[in-house]
Amino acid sequence: MRPPEFWWRRNATLPSALLAPAAAVYGWAARRRRAGTRPVNGGARVFCVGNLVVGGAGKTPVCLDVGERLAARGAAVHFLSRGYKGRLAGPVRVDPEIHTHLDVGDEPLLLARRAPAWVSRDRAAGCRAAAADGAAVVVMDDGYQNPGLAKDLSLLVVDARRGFGNGRLLPAGPLREPLADGLARADAVVLLGEGGDDAIAEVRKTARFDLPVLRARLVPDAGVKDWAGRSVVAFSGIGDPGKFFATLDGLGCDVRAARPFPDHHAFSRAEIEGLLAEAERSKAVLVTTEKDAARLAPEDRRRVDVLTIRVEWEDEGALVKLLGPLVTA
Repeated sequence: MRPPEFWWRRNATLPSALLAPAAAVYGWAARRRRAGTRPVNGGARVFCVGNLVVGGAGKTPVCLDVGERLAARGAAVHFLSRGYKGRLAGPVRVDPEIHTHLDVGDEPLLLARRAPAWVSRDRAAGCRAAAADGAAVVVMDDGYQNPGLAKDLSLLVVDARRGFGNGRLLPAGPLREPLADGLARADAVVLLGEGGDDAIAEVRKTARFDLPVLRARLVPDAGVKDWAGRSVVAFSGIGDPGKFFATLDGLGCDVRAARPFPDHHAFSRAEIEGLLAEAERSKAVLVTTEKDAARLAPEDRRRVDVLTIRVEWEDEGALVKLLGPLVTA
């Protein structure tokens, strides 16, 4: 299911107004949950990468980038995820050779290819398991709204194009919690993508003035050099497939067709065969994202090209300064 379009319209809409009472109840329940939960220490330093809105903002690429930076500075880094849409409750250490997205979800499979990764619906239990396995720093993908685990540092990732949508809580808007509440717990905001002046204005209006805002963007990996002029049929089931399709356009690809699917969509064999047939008719290559590829059967993955991306920071020095306390005793 895709988020409704009215979530992203800044002007008031009838559906949003009609859902305002339900949003008030949602906000009350979220605040009560946080107030009634005492965070526990998980035995390792915890770096949380989260967001305030429903849908993809780019959290997992930021986790991967931060994890690599911390590991390069000598920290024993493990990743932690809820394992969204996976059947295993955990805590369990992810093994990409054994587990599939049906077991642990798609993001943990990507994370586990870079460093030890755990899935656990009980985040505190997952952190304790990682610490017992040698983790000094746990990088948590999502979980910002989870009050059960104490966090040493928290980044809020914001899609520069979408910002905070209409600024309303679920289901009247895309916010998982009131904007002021969420920004009050953040150590920094990562504005991911081009533009975003409205989002920065909202942060400055709502949060303390000195809350750092780090600008970054997702760019193709350095090895991606031969995509210009390629004819492609693109498909994706991420939070915002349009960003992936726009990236291909920016690389100079001839995008013959762009097929969006719901976030975390489990692709059937019939769907992949249909997409491959469309690519063949178009004399094009079938291409998708790393996250989508994690949900493909191995035999299908071999027949699909994958565009890999990385995070490019506008001011790396500001990020390094922020990470400093996590690698000092």
